[in-house]
Amino acid sequence: MTSKELLLSAIQGGHTQRPAWVPFVGVHGGKLLGVSASEYLLSSDLIFKGLKKAYELYRPDGLPIVFDLQMEAEILGCKLVWADEVPPSVVSHPLMGEGKIQELPPFSTNQGRFPVVREAAQHLQAALGNDIVLYGLLTGPFTLISHLRGSELFLDLLTHPEKTREIMAFATEIAKQTARFYLQNGCQVIAVVDPMTSQISADHFNEFVTPYLNDLFSFIKLNGGLSSLFVCGDATRNLEVMCHTACDNISVDENIPLELLCTLARKNGKSAGGNLKLTTVLLLGKPADAMLDAIRCIDTGGNRGFILAPGCDLPYGTPEANLQAVTHMVHDDYQRQVARMTVTVTDMGPFDDIKIPNFREEKAVILDVITLDSSGCAPCLYMLDAAIKAAARINIPIEVREHKIKSREGIGYMTRMGVKNIPTVCIDGKVTFISQIPDTETFVNAILERAKELGKV
Repeated sequence: MTSKELLLSAIQGGHTQRPAWVPFVGVHGGKLLGVSASEYLLSSDLIFKGLKKAYELYRPDGLPIVFDLQMEAEILGCKLVWADEVPPSVVSHPLMGEGKIQELPPFSTNQGRFPVVREAAQHLQAALGNDIVLYGLLTGPFTLISHLRGSELFLDLLTHPEKTREIMAFATEIAKQTARFYLQNGCQVIAVVDPMTSQISADHFNEFVTPYLNDLFSFIKLNGGLSSLFVCGDATRNLEVMCHTACDNISVDENIPLELLCTLARKNGKSAGGNLKLTTVLLLGKPADAMLDAIRCIDTGGNRGFILAPGCDLPYGTPEANLQAVTHMVHDDYQRQVARMTVTVTDMGPFDDIKIPNFREEKAVILDVITLDSSGCAPCLYMLDAAIKAAARINIPIEVREHKIKSREGIGYMTRMGVKNIPTVCIDGKVTFISQIPDTETFVNAILERAKELGKV
């Protein structure tokens, strides 16, 4: 069985003689070439060379062309801010306030950066198409409308449901155009990456997301593709309803127990993908940590309908040695057995050096926003944005502090605060909003309530 056959079998729930392996190489491809994320994403030649080098180093069964959830939004009028080590982030929302769909620029995959991606995809198809499965990653409809509408979206779910459905229908049509684009350029798997769905309830998911995803997945199937629903963040509350959608595969990150995912996915006739730890292991750990985490996933996922993968796009600076350690575990059962007996995990703690404020003595109310990195994670960005907007509504001293768990300091702060999932907001030391973005009014009330508890108002 070739690598390509193995992955296609796994995604359709088949048995495989070894784990299928898909490292989601996004801007990490730029790191492999020594160029910035912005240089990389703007050049078809660099994208091709970065993925070809990743193929040589990591021996994957599948690779995405790009991992950038801002491409569609950019064409539709969202302004972007570019960075050196993460994809661009959305900083304006054309449908905020009274903005109307009819006023948005027309969408076409001949615009924006799609021509760059088309050229890269065609080169990859010619060079590697017989050896691996190419993934086309598109922005899920709910995440796209988050880009267009901003944080007002979460209040819309309660107060303007018809408006939300109208925008979701529009975003689904955009997603279909993007899916067609990837299918026409050599991709066999279309991953609908919709991280913002981790921030809503199961009821809201069923009402505002499921019908549109099912329409999209049916479109992908009708056009000869396989589909994956890829959700970063703590989507545990929505995992069962995600498994009831019409996709072929469900992929998650480390926030969701892999055993739970595999149980629910297989119960609903789907394959499972995940959930290598992005920061504590792949980015900040050692090869030994990567080996053990790969074994954890492989042993849990088993040899039927399982794709080993990180839970989101690889951080830019991920050490090649860590990913190569995963590759060894994928391809060599004997090495897995050896690693089980001989490898020990690196302990990043204790975190006694990480200082936590005495919140009662602080003059300002402290909003600690624990994120992966708001510049590259949509739910993190909108949680931080919600905190900033709520703080601006209150006439008392408030400080908003972001703690990115892409560093030991961020992980230590998260650990000492007792935070288990991201994004999370702590208000003066109290864990308050866990992986569910509140509307502004709810946020304001929570800040005022905590401020009263500590005698700050």
